[in-house]
Amino acid sequence: MGEKIEFCRGGGCTAKLGPGILNRVLERLPKGPRDENLLIGYDSRDDAAVYRISDDTAIVQTLDFFPPMVDDPYTFGQIAAANALSDIFAMGGDVKTALNIVCFPEKMDLNILGAIMQGGAEKVIEAGGTLAGGHSIADQDVKYGLSVTGVVNPNRALANNSGQPGDKLILTKPLGVGIICTANRVGEASKEAMEAAVNSMTKLNRSASEIFRRHPIHACTDVTGFGLLGHLHEMLDGKLTAVIYAKEVPVISQAFTYADDFLLTAAGQRNRNHMESYVDFREISFAMEEVLFDPQTSGGLLAAVPPEAAEEILAELGEAGLEAKVIGALGDVKENIKSGGKEIVVMENQPLI
Repeated sequence: MGEKIEFCRGGGCTAKLGPGILNRVLERLPKGPRDENLLIGYDSRDDAAVYRISDDTAIVQTLDFFPPMVDDPYTFGQIAAANALSDIFAMGGDVKTALNIVCFPEKMDLNILGAIMQGGAEKVIEAGGTLAGGHSIADQDVKYGLSVTGVVNPNRALANNSGQPGDKLILTKPLGVGIICTANRVGEASKEAMEAAVNSMTKLNRSASEIFRRHPIHACTDVTGFGLLGHLHEMLDGKLTAVIYAKEVPVISQAFTYADDFLLTAAGQRNRNHMESYVDFREISFAMEEVLFDPQTSGGLLAAVPPEAAEEILAELGEAGLEAKVIGALGDVKENIKSGGKEIVVMENQPLI
């Protein structure tokens, strides 16, 4: 693909509204009468909506779109599609149909649009779904994504806030893609770093989801614009605490260097401002803190799994070629002495005792 697209000021999930602003808006929306068949809605801050249509079938609905974070249109289409499809997998569902969402300048080369949509269509097929149409508008900037419909057994839908004390936290992709894409935007990222970031962002969460579904996991979400700590905060839902072992968190290594060089995103700083009162960092480097706040585009799944199942799940994820790690554990909010009152503790290593 010879044609390129221009970087925007905030591409991928760095373009999302900050969690603090979004929460203030959502809290004021009228909810209407409760529908008992709406099993999961926006009030739970979950990844997608789940609506029961029969005793054994529920539909899973989501949408996601954003401006480009890479200059190759085909790669951008792949990443945007993988990111949107991820919400279905995070809920434990199977992808069925997808609709394109396109904003595109009328004066721009249509070959660019074709390459974007080709990349997206191929990911929909890889996800097991069918591209069934879409909607486009003329805009000053390029934006692309999908509205996706999936299905799940209503009794097996994975919510993000149903973890239990003692659960192990498994993350299935390395962090750092937001920082690396920011460094690339200003010409500071290495070829190796960008290749690692692109490989991560274009990888579907389908195989990870299918592995999780073979086990009795308690909760799952995907890590995107709010960063690892922001999405973990949503999982805790005021009912749990968590400890993260920084040394166990998978990270694309060059992200640490770029963070130390202050090649950071505004979205990452919004995440820090929103989350820092909930987090107790214990002798953690500045670069590691930034990686944990870093908005991820098409990030991995974060699952809360029973401790007795963690080793087997991890082995299966490794066999599937995923860079998954156990990165921490959940605790009871009533017994948070170790956290000093903060709901999340980040320490370098797991204590030996």
